[in-house]
Amino acid sequence: MNATLRRAAVALTATAMAVSLAACGSAKEANGKQGSGEKKKDGPLTIGLLLPEDQTARYENFDKPLIEAKIKELCSDCEVTYVNAKQDASVQQQQMDSMITKKVDVIILDAVDAKSVSGSVRKADSAGIPVVAYDRLAEGPISAYTSFDNEEVGKVQGQALLDAIGDKADDGQIVMMNGSPTDPNAAMFKKGAKSVLNGKVKVGKSYDTTKWEPSEAHKNMNGAISAIGKKNIVGVYSANDGMAGGIITALKGAGFDKLPPVTGQDAELAGVQRIVAGEQHMSVYKPYKPEADAAAEMAIALARGEELKAETTVDSPTTKGVPATLIAPISLTVDNIEKTVLKDGLYELKQICTPKYEAACAKAGLTG
Repeated sequence: MNATLRRAAVALTATAMAVSLAACGSAKEANGKQGSGEKKKDGPLTIGLLLPEDQTARYENFDKPLIEAKIKELCSDCEVTYVNAKQDASVQQQQMDSMITKKVDVIILDAVDAKSVSGSVRKADSAGIPVVAYDRLAEGPISAYTSFDNEEVGKVQGQALLDAIGDKADDGQIVMMNGSPTDPNAAMFKKGAKSVLNGKVKVGKSYDTTKWEPSEAHKNMNGAISAIGKKNIVGVYSANDGMAGGIITALKGAGFDKLPPVTGQDAELAGVQRIVAGEQHMSVYKPYKPEADAAAEMAIALARGEELKAETTVDSPTTKGVPATLIAPISLTVDNIEKTVLKDGLYELKQICTPKYEAACAKAGLTG
């Protein structure tokens, strides 16, 4: 674990929304289902970790090492078997089937396509392998779930956009660049954002972006500019930072004298730098450590057959009462970079304030 992640681990411990593990009924029982009755071994465990893609920086740089570190802390002789589906749902189904064939003790799954993976989740359940849905609420008989409060993420984004637009809300229109239709989180972000934006500003164009592709967001933004007219666009709701990058490139290419406010999510390094430079209005900072810790804790408890109690429950389209830990998101702007991603060790100042951004950092008060 590198120094940045160690600092993140220390600083974020106080903010973690801890999972309570106690003798009050297994995850299956909390779901209204009977457990398999199989008591797992007390010794080494094999834990399958399946992440959805590697285009978004967070999965390889933060989620994977943080989950692995927490598992090692809790169980020094446990083994993590890791695979990344690279945005291919069929590949992820094959990866799930391989984990089941290898008889791993538990699976942590961040689904590419929450619906299509449900068959593999059922296979795991039939084989007595509990599945912890990570970040995205997979369908099928999952045993536990940890993520952020995704409707709240959308509300945070929507309110930040509305505040930035101000009086112009009455005179123009916004473009909504939503996430992938196969990602259940995208629907929750959209729902949360619209609950704030509806009736306050007109939505001129709205897009669902396949696989969260920045290139598709760029193309759609060009289409929106042509359809609505440059002078009529007062803001852009972007569901994440990757798409915000594509959107901002399109806005620059269209020759905007001043860029309209653009939202984002994930506090990616490029997104933080755009915020410092005044090109992107905000992002949503989601402290990854409490989410990763919760997944590791739940996975080990379930693999050992221990009884699990989480702080809340959620319903998927197929499974009711799933034990869940939900973590609050934070609105990230130029005003709180120092108190969030720098303080928590997500990035070092020199990573953000490269020579290209030195002047903007100085203007924002971000100096060593």
